[in-house]
Amino acid sequence: MNLASWLPATEAEGPGLRAALWVQGCQFLCPGCCNPNFLRITPRELVTSESLLNRLVAAKAQFDIEGLTLLGGEPMLQAQGLSELAAGAHKLGLSVMVFTGYTLAELRADPLPGTDALLSHTDVLVDGRYVSELRETRRAWAGSSNQVFHYLSDRYDSSIEQTNDGQQRVEVRLRNDGRVDVNGWPADSLTRRRTKAHHTVE
Repeated sequence: MNLASWLPATEAEGPGLRAALWVQGCQFLCPGCCNPNFLRITPRELVTSESLLNRLVAAKAQFDIEGLTLLGGEPMLQAQGLSELAAGAHKLGLSVMVFTGYTLAELRADPLPGTDALLSHTDVLVDGRYVSELRETRRAWAGSSNQVFHYLSDRYDSSIEQTNDGQQRVEVRLRNDGRVDVNGWPADSLTRRRTKAHHTVE
């Protein structure tokens, strides 16, 4: 798999405390995409599902996470490897949340390799392209209001979509070298580039 970024513990990428994994590469190129650096289909950090599962085991032991969130980029382009990781997450008792630009109907009508396996180990799927004119202001986690939450297991329900006063979560981490990492949906006043990833501000 082609890894773009990894966080062992975050509360800004799904319900509860979770590990988050961003893959590199997406063909949709949605205008205003929250992760423009993750769109180009080019090698970034090539990893095996086994090595990622080892990271997940370590994250659970250290942080007592409740789940794993897969984002991108476009996770379905790497569904085969991610399905192995998602299956391992379920064996660890963790939930799996996936964000994709495909709709569930598209995935079922013309599945990519590994899609069915990944969906079988997904508890929550958030689907649909990002539409900047429809930026989400009411629900947690979604980027734009056209995106749909699909609850593929009984692990969660629509209560996870509720926010406090329509505010999205954002996290800021200060590095020892003076750089700032931001993930979640920061306001424009915090950074000019909105991101759900490991964005670094000098």
